Amino acid sequence: MVEELFRQDAYIKEADATVTAVEERGVRLDRSIFYPTGGGQPGDTGLLRWDGGEARIVDSVKAEGGDVLHVLAPDAPRPEVGTKVHTVLDWERRHLHMRMHTALHVMSAVIKGNVTGGQVGADKSRLDFNLEGEIPTKEWVTEEVNKLIALDRPVTQQWVTDEELTSRPELVKTMSVRPPMGAGRVRLLSIEGVDLQACGGTHVARSGEIGRVECIKIENKGKMNRRFIIALA
Repeated sequence: MVEELFRQDAYIKEADATVTAVEERGVRLDRSIFYPTGGGQPGDTGLLRWDGGEARIVDSVKAEGGDVLHVLAPDAPRPEVGTKVHTVLDWERRHLHMRMHTALHVMSAVIKGNVTGGQVGADKSRLDFNLEGEIPTKEWVTEEVNKLIALDRPVTQQWVTDEELTSRPELVKTMSVRPPMGAGRVRLLSIEGVDLQACGGTHVARSGEIGRVECIKIENKGKMNRRFIIALA
């Protein structure tokens, strides 16, 4: 199983690794800084370099056995199994995802409703809620989210057992995506005094690092379902 450096420290931008498998779409490594697509967050991109070669990582996806498949451009060269490589993350894109993903956590603390879906993007991101009664306005959501961001609270990870998570359903806000269970423990993302929920994505270290955001659109997706779309201001 790959050593998930991206979970240990989301700010690692480069790392050495060894190729453990070569497949049609790409390669697996013994350690990775690349977050694989999941939980509404896109997979990371970047570069793979080795003695005598270089390839563009165009996507990162989950693979069997808890591995990460680093998807390479179709015409890119492939290093052999056992090759020592140096990986470089597309940091600007990843950092936008980190800011956006953390902002969605803040928004989920502001809007009181069950989360039915979500998607992280570099340009804009969204959360869908089942809401009863009056629907908040874009202006209100923007103001309230930015109030919490401005508190500049620390963002940290915690761990609970599968049993603890089952006994505390409030820690799982997303109805459509369940956190991975079965490994004995589940990762929680805490924004001190603001939000605590199960999440495996990458996030900034403090809420103030998100910067100002704006709720740019609210869409009607059904009788009770509303989609709130935000962008970094």
